[in-house]
Amino acid sequence: MDMQSWPSPQIPSVPGVSPALRLFDTSSKQVAPLAPGPVAGMYVCGITPYDATHLGHAATYVTFDLINRVLRDQGHDVHYVQNITDVDDPLFERAERDGVDWRDLGTREIDLFREDMAALRVLPPRDYIGAMESVDEVIAAVGRLLENGSAYVVDDAEYPDVYFSVDATEQFGYESGYDAETMAKYFAERGGDPDRAGKRNPLDALLWRIQRPGEPSWESPFGAGRPGWHIECSAIALNRLGMAFDVQGGGSDLIFPHHEFSAAHAEAETGERRFARHYVHTGMIGLDGEKMSKSLGNLVKVSVLRRNGVDVGAVRLGLISGHYRDDRMWTDLVLSDGERRLATWRRAAALETGPDATDTVARLRQHLADDLDTPKALAAVDAWAADAILGIGSSTEAPGLVAAAVDALLGVDINPSA
Repeated sequence: MDMQSWPSPQIPSVPGVSPALRLFDTSSKQVAPLAPGPVAGMYVCGITPYDATHLGHAATYVTFDLINRVLRDQGHDVHYVQNITDVDDPLFERAERDGVDWRDLGTREIDLFREDMAALRVLPPRDYIGAMESVDEVIAAVGRLLENGSAYVVDDAEYPDVYFSVDATEQFGYESGYDAETMAKYFAERGGDPDRAGKRNPLDALLWRIQRPGEPSWESPFGAGRPGWHIECSAIALNRLGMAFDVQGGGSDLIFPHHEFSAAHAEAETGERRFARHYVHTGMIGLDGEKMSKSLGNLVKVSVLRRNGVDVGAVRLGLISGHYRDDRMWTDLVLSDGERRLATWRRAAALETGPDATDTVARLRQHLADDLDTPKALAAVDAWAADAILGIGSSTEAPGLVAAAVDALLGVDINPSA
């Protein structure tokens, strides 16, 4: 049984339709149009639930929520899949540090994540899958990779782990475009084990980790153990979306090794060329000049902002005030600007009349379709709100139309009752 996601906000109907969505594809290093069929497939990597949702997470999930909303506005059904890495070393380490059971820690943080996503009005995934739920799928995938020669067992009598060979696909490296030196650097920094004895190549990635003392495990034909990180996402996405789905997404820190390997696993398993049509990655959110991360401890947590009475609509506006691909800083000014913008928009939406909003809504759609140009999208609404507050225009339908468009496309509720 799949893990429960969170309640979906209602999406208002807005006259008209968005133009074709164009997004930057990491593999081609250019902005290119999406070309989904009636159902658009999107996979976004989820959290490892050992701490609360911070604004770096929020920025990523809000970005892909905008993509979801634009695709829906175009008339597509969106099959959105997200995982939860609820079995992993960081979770075990944090639980041991805090003296709690790792399962209890994971459950608590997953519940808090759901609350944060619901508050931010992020549309929930259709399939929300924990690593523990997908173990059978991973075992099947690892078996196929061993069978076709894409994987091997290290020569270690005590811990014969299973590894994926970087040579299994001719195109390995196409997604990131990184050279060997950069790959080696990021592999070592981001969960890889280049010095593991018995590997054929330092970059080969773990598929199945044979049980160590004190670790959870599942029975498999290759020994009791647990999934590697990358194969989890590969199996979950492949089994629900198939190959060549529309968008694989996450933060830019996942480009390599995580997304490169999750794609390579599926490509080696199926023999097909491309895991996803678009690889889309968000910039990092920083605080005081540093990337915001759990390891650094410099986190601004969504739950703390909510507890302190901050309107999450202002948080969402602050997060999208910069372009999604840019690394950017979260500051008190970013939040206060979001609060000011939210108050202004709500004031304008509460008026009985305003300037005709047809062009404003068209420009909002156009800017979002242009690689999610949210700064220009916000500016279009700013201009309409400023004119409305000055008393320009006599359209009685305009305030409601703008409120509906902002809600449907930006995910921000500016209705007078909000």
